[in-house]
Amino acid sequence: MRLDFYVSHAEGMSRKDAKINITKGRVEINGTVIKKANHQVKESDELTLDDVVLSWPTERYYLLHKPVDYVCATQDDEHPIVLDLLPVNLHKDLKVVGRLDKDTTGLLLLTTDGQWLHRITSPKHECSKTYLVHLSYPIDQQAVTRLMEGVMLNGEAAPTRPAKVEIVTETCIRLTIQEGKYHQVKRMLAAVENHVVALHRESIGNVRLDETLVLGEFRALTPKEVDSLN
Repeated sequence: MRLDFYVSHAEGMSRKDAKINITKGRVEINGTVIKKANHQVKESDELTLDDVVLSWPTERYYLLHKPVDYVCATQDDEHPIVLDLLPVNLHKDLKVVGRLDKDTTGLLLLTTDGQWLHRITSPKHECSKTYLVHLSYPIDQQAVTRLMEGVMLNGEAAPTRPAKVEIVTETCIRLTIQEGKYHQVKRMLAAVENHVVALHRESIGNVRLDETLVLGEFRALTPKEVDSLN
């Protein structure tokens, strides 16, 4: 694999930062300084950054800026899947952490760590997710209050947990929830007589979407980001 790819994933840094460190001569392979980011790394190579040995993480954790039209599945016969946005050599054992609808953009996490995935998606851990929600109609204070108190969704036996709501514009809100029911955000807005026209996830817990990533790009999570979701 490419040297910049190895360094970015071993250290949890962006590919851009990995390239900068490589061109500065901070990375050595088997005791030799290598300044070419596209240098191919072999499994038997020993890599160091500032004389500290780098090792490939046992578990892998990625942050992806999901575009529309991709489905959060490992296989789909009709639509492109989010794994298609990552190199094939990373697909093994990789799972999507929760789901975003095909028409929803924003932060998506992927990992090989099943226990970490469960801690994020399990309702009892109350991991918050924040969305930017664009609406068909202006939202009034009464609807905001209902969302903040919890609303009954069609087909559910209990109301949603209280949400946090920030009014961005009269037809756009920032909504934070601690659940992950099927189509929850869209159903919540339908419950207050509105309609979601665009949905974008900004954060999960303390991990925010990396603004340097364009749609379809990904990077490894930093150890600090991984630990923040434990």
